[in-house]
Amino acid sequence: MFPVAEKFISINGEGAHAGEIAAFVRFRKCNLNCTYCDTRWANSDDTAAEFLSADEIADWAGESGVRNITLTGGEPMLQPEIGELTDILISQGFRAEIETNGSIPIKNLSQRSLRPVFTMDYKCPSSGMENYMCLENFKYLRSHDTVKFVVGNYDDMLRAEEIIKKYSLGSVCHVYFSPVFGSIDPADMVSFTVGRHMNDVRIQLQMHKFIWSPLKRGV
Repeated sequence: MFPVAEKFISINGEGAHAGEIAAFVRFRKCNLNCTYCDTRWANSDDTAAEFLSADEIADWAGESGVRNITLTGGEPMLQPEIGELTDILISQGFRAEIETNGSIPIKNLSQRSLRPVFTMDYKCPSSGMENYMCLENFKYLRSHDTVKFVVGNYDDMLRAEEIIKKYSLGSVCHVYFSPVFGSIDPADMVSFTVGRHMNDVRIQLQMHKFIWSPLKRGV
């Protein structure tokens, strides 16, 4: 059974499918505590949740009429039966995407015959969580996956640039810079990427925070 903190239909706010409608399933519990976390309310073991089976989640997704299913959190990779869920969703024709914080190995899930799409964070220094990153994960990314660097200052961008170059991420998957909301001017991000000829990096604002209140849930 999966502890689902909320489920809703909205649009993908970031990543390669930003702007497309998606059915979101948010699981409770996270193993990190980023300084800028905007879903901290869902991160604890005692967050209110409804317990649903993989089949029940798939049934809800089917009733939604939406093709893109985004599994998020909290941290969805903490769910021991996440592979069972993604197998069911993909076998039923859904595009199953996992939003993961980059600290938990994706190897086993990435090697399933029915492979989900990964949108994986790399936590930069201002997050306070960089030491927890699982760098081996970069080996298991594919062209339809995404690595997202949430940057809050110049030092974060320098570190992101270093990681992108070291692991040749631009030739492996989609790569995004996303600002810590309210902490960095997106224009400075543009200047950084232009000045350093970062041709493989896309800058992306969190779309849902501009359409609705940045603190609004269920969007």
